[in-house]
Amino acid sequence: MLHIVDHPIIRERLTQIRSVDSETSVFRHALHDVAHLLCFEVTRELDTVSTEVETPLKKTEGHALARPLVLVPILRAGVGLMNGFLEILTEASVGYIGLYRDEETLQPQSYYCKLPDHIAESEVILIDPMLATGGSAADAADELKKAGASRIRFACLIAAPEGVAAFEERHPDIPIYTASLDECLNENAYIVPGLGDAGDRYFGT
Repeated sequence: MLHIVDHPIIRERLTQIRSVDSETSVFRHALHDVAHLLCFEVTRELDTVSTEVETPLKKTEGHALARPLVLVPILRAGVGLMNGFLEILTEASVGYIGLYRDEETLQPQSYYCKLPDHIAESEVILIDPMLATGGSAADAADELKKAGASRIRFACLIAAPEGVAAFEERHPDIPIYTASLDECLNENAYIVPGLGDAGDRYFGT
């Protein structure tokens, strides 16, 4: 269920994202570019239905998405990656799940959840740049399932093997899409080589 999306442009933009020398504007632009390319892979298997469309010359067969789309970033870092997805999936609704990591226990703590009413009928893309310990992503997936979501995909920028294993153990039915599987977590549960704090770097804080 792990899909590593490899592409020359992703590799080049990810290098910019990782670089400590990249300013906020460079980081944001590169993150949006990677999100665009991830978006195509994450949505590749979406179901469509036939529909008729009239061109300037004649009527012909077209296609429409079979179900609504919902993007759900994990606050706050997920917003940056989600913005790139939303530039492609302009018809998507957006929900939000707020989680933060307790720096002593390293466990995720929930503080906010707002989801569209039609989430049970929708294709849901859960979004967070980092899959480190896997705790936040797995807890967010729990929230989505409690709300009735059954068609869920998880998209992240980079992942640690430990996070992938933890997420797959709790949610073996949810595919993971990432631009890079990094080496490991360090003693502070940060991804190595990683890219630093994605939220701070995206928002310039």
